[in-house]
Amino acid sequence: MSVRPILTWPDPRLSQTCAPVADPSTLADLVQDMFDTMYDAPGRGLAAPQIGVMQRVFVMDATWKDGDRTPYVCINPEIIAAADAKAEGTEACLSIPGVSAEVTRSTEIVLAYKDLRGMRHETQLTGFAATCAQHELDHLNGVVIFDRLSETVRAQIETDYAALA
Repeated sequence: MSVRPILTWPDPRLSQTCAPVADPSTLADLVQDMFDTMYDAPGRGLAAPQIGVMQRVFVMDATWKDGDRTPYVCINPEIIAAADAKAEGTEACLSIPGVSAEVTRSTEIVLAYKDLRGMRHETQLTGFAATCAQHELDHLNGVVIFDRLSETVRAQIETDYAALA
């Protein structure tokens, strides 16, 4: 298929909540483009709004840089359970190139989503895969990593990001 341009912050679409997908079977070309774009970037996850499509879909492959590919297509995803345990980790974002931030997330989640056939799945994710899914789900809700930071830390990282431009 094709690699699409990735929107960069502060594009206002990155702060908008995405619409639910009515018919997952119509997304095959979009999903292929998203995987092509993600792997080319190279990233481990990509949400539809990052390429200007305001629908609740993301793709991820948390392990491909370490060897095995474990691609996920998540349509209308939602976290239905999250561990009380939290961990802070360094996150980067394809839409905020050149910066990273320490973000606190649940260490384990149960993610419910539909696939391209409209079949519902529930998957337990831990560690980096859980972090990646939470990061991509944030994009569908109009949230970027800057929104997860304290005011002071956010101001410093935004300054660093602006200097890169």
